[in-house]
Amino acid sequence: MISLTPFFKVCGLTQPDDVTACLAAGAAMTGFIFAAKSPRRITPEQALGLPRGDAYRVGVFVEQDVAEVVRIMEAAELDLAQLHGRHNEAFCRAVGPERVIKTLWPEKLGSKEAIQKAMDRFAESCAFFLLDAGTSGGGHGRSMDFSLVAGLEPPQPWLLAGGLGLHNMEAALDTAAPTGLDLNSGLETSPGVKDHAAVAQAGAILARRWPQGGQKME
Repeated sequence: MISLTPFFKVCGLTQPDDVTACLAAGAAMTGFIFAAKSPRRITPEQALGLPRGDAYRVGVFVEQDVAEVVRIMEAAELDLAQLHGRHNEAFCRAVGPERVIKTLWPEKLGSKEAIQKAMDRFAESCAFFLLDAGTSGGGHGRSMDFSLVAGLEPPQPWLLAGGLGLHNMEAALDTAAPTGLDLNSGLETSPGVKDHAAVAQAGAILARRWPQGGQKME
């Protein structure tokens, strides 16, 4: 169950105690990266061994084909596949629209009209969107101009990503009004190692802003 009041996902998790800290802080999604070039990459076997809790378990995929995505999801017992490459609608449908987070890059698309058009194009092919900073890839630690994604009418719930942390997550919520925040390097002491105090503070910020929770979604 994910609250439609803004939630947060912590990505790039590699260690059991970090996952436990995220769950304790109220993270609605925990993310595990399977991209070959990521310093936070883990194996399906490693992901399987990490704590589950009540959060959705998300795998981040870039270069894998459909069969490999599905195999890893089964092996690691993942709930959602974050498709972080040039995946088209057919790829999303093959994985299963109900378990796909489709990544888009607003700065590459260039305008709100183009972003909205891309979201409408994938509306029936995914369960969530993720709008990331930059023009491809991820994990670069740089944020975007939040006004670029303000005022959209997303056909699905969406997460904002890219250089988010304690210093700017409230500004992101105020300006862009996403359904969720995807936090990674902004909560780290080094790649793949989370700062538990920062994770707890991020959870506290959301809890303080929305103390009553919100409408739930299966």
